[in-house]
Amino acid sequence: MPEVTGPYAPGTPCWVDLMAPDQRAALDFYGDLFGWQGEPGPPETGGYAVCTLGGRAVAGIGPSMAPDGHPAPPIAWTTYLAVPDADVAVRAITDNRGQVVMPAMEVLTFGRMAVVADPTEAVFGLWEARDFAGAEVVNEPGAVIWNELSTADPEAAKRFYPAALGIAVTPMENAPGYHALKVGEQVVGGMQGLENLPEGTPSHWLVYFAVDDADSVTDAVVRAGGTVLKAPFDMMAGRMAVLRDPQGGIFAVINAGAPEAA
Repeated sequence: MPEVTGPYAPGTPCWVDLMAPDQRAALDFYGDLFGWQGEPGPPETGGYAVCTLGGRAVAGIGPSMAPDGHPAPPIAWTTYLAVPDADVAVRAITDNRGQVVMPAMEVLTFGRMAVVADPTEAVFGLWEARDFAGAEVVNEPGAVIWNELSTADPEAAKRFYPAALGIAVTPMENAPGYHALKVGEQVVGGMQGLENLPEGTPSHWLVYFAVDDADSVTDAVVRAGGTVLKAPFDMMAGRMAVLRDPQGGIFAVINAGAPEAA
């Protein structure tokens, strides 16, 4: 079912967000593209907007702010993994050669978060849920459908994610070089190396949004001032494209019901 009503199992992607220099422009762009509703939040949340799809929380968009004396962080969609205790998870990250980008902190009564990086420098978030479990809708058009790690060192990632977060990494059937990320028996994401990506691409997590038509969404991104990094193509799971919004945020779209490539 695309509607999520219970807590996410530890290790499962549970939320995504984007910090953009022009929050209003980002809200308008993704609202037009995916049918989201969202407005800047109150000062106590730093203006962070929880975007909704059909009245259900789907993703966050906040204003990007540079810490005093530091450059603004890169514009990127961040995948958050559910954890039962953010502080314990941060210690496990560092004990397994990961890095802390943003220490664990309270988010009002909603939960506790941190931003970290794995040993290959792929950045992701941790979310310890309290009043807010995460995305309330997934796997339907306009919502997140897949989270994918592309890493410069798959062997290091295979050691890190099971040890630090209890996420198993196993070869995916009929997909040479691609691995499934599993929590228990549930596949919660994917992992691949960088060999098929442009030279110089760093390790990263990529967010996929479900769409009805990858080609028409790609056209809409271009009309709105975004760019195409990988034009729509057919693959095992459907028809997908990799896109960049007008401010630089990279994301993928996929019509998971599209015919497989011949």
